Amino acid sequence: MEHVRRPVVAGFFYSSNSAELSKSIESSFKHVLGPGSIPVVSDIRLKESVGFVVPHAGYIYSGPIAAHAYYRLALEGTPQTVIIVGTNHTGYGALVSVYPRGKWLTPLGGVEVDEELARGVISESSYAEEDIYAHADEHSVEVQLPFLQYLFGSKFKILPIVIMMHSLEVSRDLAKAIYNAVTKSGRDAVLLASSDMTHYEPHSIAVKKDLKAIEKIVSLDTEGFYKTMGELDISICGPGGIMTLIEYAKTMGAEKARAELLKYATSGDITGDKSAVVGYASIRFYLAK
Repeated sequence: MEHVRRPVVAGFFYSSNSAELSKSIESSFKHVLGPGSIPVVSDIRLKESVGFVVPHAGYIYSGPIAAHAYYRLALEGTPQTVIIVGTNHTGYGALVSVYPRGKWLTPLGGVEVDEELARGVISESSYAEEDIYAHADEHSVEVQLPFLQYLFGSKFKILPIVIMMHSLEVSRDLAKAIYNAVTKSGRDAVLLASSDMTHYEPHSIAVKKDLKAIEKIVSLDTEGFYKTMGELDISICGPGGIMTLIEYAKTMGAEKARAELLKYATSGDITGDKSAVVGYASIRFYLAK
């Protein structure tokens, strides 16, 4: 039986009206904190980026920062599969929950799940399980889909994964499983780590903490990132996905793996209220030539 996952945060995190949703995505690209213009999707597929850290808050808050990652991805053309590793906010399901098959719907249409790649990741991992329940009310994967659909229509597939156990061991296991599954299947895949940064602290404190964490991320220092989060009590909500992406990039090419910060800002930069903010970052991972 095919699973159909319907949107749960349409009308909350983003508009439930397709035309308004497209306009809000365009506004994110053109925002003063965004890239500044709407990208033109390349007709030629350029396999340059391994993946991106992308925020997942309401579009009015994090959309312009997320747009930096999607702008870059658009310039590289349409990937075959986008692997989206989110966080499990709800506590439902397995330690690592892979949505196995079917279709995800948003106001912009439907996107097919890469069933073969899902099976591959599950078979290669010690923690990943087939699990639709962890995804039922979870927004961290869903929020990424309209941006992807706006750019690529229905020409791509997705592999939705959410992590409940954000540990070094689980992240390394998942990174290896994804690498093995992608390699064996021959997929042209891009990995998105869906995560926001510091939550509900004053702007100055959030920025200071987040830049320390980002320093470790762009240095591809998984252990340093994990340690810094603990020492500074940084409330990043998707550290497992970020660590998975770091390890995945290093597995693809230890000597060539690189990362760069595309954009960082807080909700205070958007709203002007800097008393208690959430931090957002778009970070690109790639292999040096």
